[in-house]
Amino acid sequence: MPLLRMLRVPIATLFLALLAAPLAAAEITVRHASGQTVLPAPPKKIVVFDLAALDTLDALGIPVLGVPGGAKPPSLAQYDASRYRRMGTLWEPDYEALNEAGPDLIVVGGRSGPRYAALSRLAPTIDLSSDPADPLGSELRNIRTLARLFGKEAEAEARIARIESTIATIHDKAGKAGTALFVLSTGGRLSAFGRGSRFGLLHGALGFRPAAPDLDAGIHGQPVSFEFIAKTDPDWLFVLDRDAAIGARGQPARQLLDNELVRQTKAWREGRVVYVDAASWYLAAGGLRSLETVVDQIAAALDGAR
Repeated sequence: MPLLRMLRVPIATLFLALLAAPLAAAEITVRHASGQTVLPAPPKKIVVFDLAALDTLDALGIPVLGVPGGAKPPSLAQYDASRYRRMGTLWEPDYEALNEAGPDLIVVGGRSGPRYAALSRLAPTIDLSSDPADPLGSELRNIRTLARLFGKEAEAEARIARIESTIATIHDKAGKAGTALFVLSTGGRLSAFGRGSRFGLLHGALGFRPAAPDLDAGIHGQPVSFEFIAKTDPDWLFVLDRDAAIGARGQPARQLLDNELVRQTKAWREGRVVYVDAASWYLAAGGLRSLETVVDQIAAALDGAR
């Protein structure tokens, strides 16, 4: 009888009922540094183990559920508030907290990238680690990946276009600006970074000629002395104070470099020592807002050069 009653329902009524029924969400395939991940629907409960990704999500106004503990850029300080769940650290996720939270997306990258396999067994996980062979290109792809997931493509593309325009302007000026050396200070020690290093953006996309072309490209750079800086004598000296970035006690880079040897360099004499935004270069490197900060600061330094 129920079947006979169904057969008596007008076709138009059945058609309208079908239109009103919720459509099944389309699967989303995300390609990333560790392969690809299929999401059954746009994620709503997001846990982030990558500060660059968190920087991008925050810049685009996308809410997250959980974050790692530890140092964060001032622009992300709000994520230390109790309303955001603590999920361990960048290096050691809290698997019990993750199980309790039940995220439908976990984002790793950089420092947390090695935890991809373990985390992907708990929930859909994407790895937004940058590609050392194409740092800027991979960082822009990662921004676009997150924007596509949450329908923020238009805003992301507008901001990327501005970044690329600023980079092109910097590149044109940097080629005529002389040589540059990028150093990191921590614990009263210095390391220099050149082409192909984690801070190779300076000599790659931004176009500054390296003052020391043969530097070690390792993750920790090449230890150098004040004598090395004086001998290299760069036209520009870019300085990252790691202790300031992570909130560690140590001699500030400005004090460390204010000595007789460094003061002899062309960079010092011409007022071309640039203390870069440490958090944007070191903690959240490659995030949307961090990239904006990086290129804007370098552009301003070139504009104000003597």
